[in-house]
Amino acid sequence: MADYVSADEFVGQHVIVVGGGISAVGLLEEISRVTTTSWFTRRHPVWRAADFDARAGHDAVALVEEQVRKGLPPQSVVSVTGLIWTPALRAARERGALDRQPMFTAIEPEGVRRADGSLLKADVILWATGFRAELEHLAPLHLRGPGGGIAMDGTQVAAEPRVHLVGYGPSSSTIGANRAGRAAVAAILKLPGMAAAEETVTLG
Repeated sequence: MADYVSADEFVGQHVIVVGGGISAVGLLEEISRVTTTSWFTRRHPVWRAADFDARAGHDAVALVEEQVRKGLPPQSVVSVTGLIWTPALRAARERGALDRQPMFTAIEPEGVRRADGSLLKADVILWATGFRAELEHLAPLHLRGPGGGIAMDGTQVAAEPRVHLVGYGPSSSTIGANRAGRAAVAAILKLPGMAAAEETVTLG
């Protein structure tokens, strides 16, 4: 997934996409326009039937934010919102690209072994299974609470205000991380001694 450039590099190949989130269905939509695909997930994907407007987006992010405010492990935003139908994804469904299959049991030289024991020949497997926060390097700071997560106030760690986590919890998306990054910088610049440092950098 990290090395993905465009669908064109897979023309003429059968591509398996693994994952139940926004990245996975985005890849399926794009790649299925130029070649054949198969979709595998561990759990049945949840599609949102209702329209997803600005209010729904705000509420979804607020739920994830509430999790991390309590020090609980954050959920992904898509686990709250569900997958959202767009015209492009409806077209992908018509192509059969969103016919989900249960997770395969083995990877073999020619493809994957389906749950029913049959072999599906494939040339490429793209793993679009999301990511989890890697915070073990912060273990000496003892930030993790009894709930298993890190209690947050916005991007700021509640127990250590000098530490900001951008991309954790509600900011774990490109748009969210960009917004959170700006908020984190603004908060850091308000810390004692930072104003002088900012002036030095600006003048330098």
